[in-house]
Amino acid sequence: MTAILSVLQLLIFPAGIFLILISCIYEWLDRRLVAQFQNRVGPRWFQPLADILKLLSKEEIVPISVNRTLFILLPIFAFACVMTAALYVPMFGMESVIGYPGDLIITMYLLSAMTVSLGMAGANSMNRFAVVGATRTLTQLFAYEGPFMLALLIPALVAHSWEIDDVAIYASNHTWMILTYPIGFAIALIGLIGKLELSPFDAPEAESEIVSGVLSEYSGRGLALFHIAKNVELVVGLALISAFYLGGIGNLLFFTIKTLALLMLISLLQSTLTRLRIDQTVGLWWQIGALLSLGQLLIIILARIL
Repeated sequence: MTAILSVLQLLIFPAGIFLILISCIYEWLDRRLVAQFQNRVGPRWFQPLADILKLLSKEEIVPISVNRTLFILLPIFAFACVMTAALYVPMFGMESVIGYPGDLIITMYLLSAMTVSLGMAGANSMNRFAVVGATRTLTQLFAYEGPFMLALLIPALVAHSWEIDDVAIYASNHTWMILTYPIGFAIALIGLIGKLELSPFDAPEAESEIVSGVLSEYSGRGLALFHIAKNVELVVGLALISAFYLGGIGNLLFFTIKTLALLMLISLLQSTLTRLRIDQTVGLWWQIGALLSLGQLLIIILARIL
């Protein structure tokens, strides 16, 4: 019976199919909010799911110039990494499906694997737009992954634990860390936007410059899997930031309110800020974000010693 329950958790709820459907809803809300902020109508509620189903039903065309094995396996690998990361994160008012000491480090690496897979997918192509997109993706990786990880380590150090559930429980029983560590919260949120390559940090897939960047030659199942992986990464990232900085996630209502509030803030930033050049995003954020994160970590360590 325990084995059957574990399989259901992995494939249907809270991970698996249910998480994919929820990620489609969050994508729709993001697109709808951005449209409203820009005085547009936006898509209808079923559009993200319809796009995915349409892509899954289409033929996947593999260019002659690419390594066929990598081309096919990279979207699957990216999707698997993000779905696995979701198992360690408390979502929908529930504890994580799997939890053990150190799962925070594993989760951060699994989320980073998504970005690395995108970079490799572009580098595997001979298409000039994909290669430029891969260069920008991997360059931006160094600028955002470091500060984002450091921002998530701040609550872990405060809670004296590397287990996500422990940090979330500590956050729910203490003052919201957005009030005590606002710099860490800001860095985590901006880092998530950079990881997802959303505006204003969307230089790696700037449609007006390099078509779709690393995904220029992807179609069918491969494009659908990358799309789903990004949507799920959005939900996982919002859940992590909410659990750490917004007083944990006590129940489904609190999870929904907190994550949607963060999503609205991200949508507002997308609507009000223009795209930054890759040198601006990398140079400015790496200098400021990394130094601020390290500074706050140093203050926490010194406070514990003294």
